[in-house]
Amino acid sequence: MAKDSCLARITAGVAVGGAVGGAVGAVYGTYEAVRYKVPGLMKIRYVGQTTLGSAAIFGLFLGAGSLIHCGKSY
Repeated sequence: MAKDSCLARITAGVAVGGAVGGAVGAVYGTYEAVRYKVPGLMKIRYVGQTTLGSAAIFGLFLGAGSLIHCGKSY
C-alpha cells in the first residue's frame, strides 16, 4: 500500500477527527454537567457520552471530507 493512499488519508482523517472531537466533547460535557448540576456519578456518564458522541461525529465528518478530497491532486 502506498504511503499516500486513499485509505491512509481517510484513516488519518478519522483519527484526527476523533481526537479533536473527543477533546471538545470532554470540555463541553464537563461544562454542561456542572452547569446543569448533574448529580453524583451521573456526571461521569454524561461526560463520557458527550465525549464519545462528539468524537464519533467529528471523526465521521473528517473521514468523509478526506474521502471527498481523496481523488483530487493539488
